[in-house]
Amino acid sequence: MPIDPAQLPPIPPEHAGGQLNERMGIEIVSMSLDEVVGRMPVAGNLQPFGLLHGGANGVLAETLGSTLSALHALPERFPVGLELACTHHRSATSGHVTGTARPLHVGRSTSTSEIVLVDDDGRRVCTARLTCLHRDTRPRVS
Repeated sequence: MPIDPAQLPPIPPEHAGGQLNERMGIEIVSMSLDEVVGRMPVAGNLQPFGLLHGGANGVLAETLGSTLSALHALPERFPVGLELACTHHRSATSGHVTGTARPLHVGRSTSTSEIVLVDDDGRRVCTARLTCLHRDTRPRVS
């Protein structure tokens, strides 16, 4: 049974300060079982030529897709990323990129999401696909 977005478990305090999402300025704008929307500033996430780093697109895509998988898998199962594929369509040099993750498949053991990232003018910057494995147990953190 899917979880209500308001019931997502909090990040444990020992992990709260060093999260990649915070370092990259990612914020979740809205969450539902049908889609998760978030955004990230371009500034601070550039590669040496002044363009948004493709890896930053991947981090935003995986953040949104993993959150969507969590909404469908928790609390009985725990999602972990299994495969991420990104196609970069155009560059972004300023402003924000906004991503929308929507489910393509939701099963008991896996889920796959399509994540579309657009710039401030609504132009598609990246299309990503994330598949998550739904584990029976939470991974150990050492």
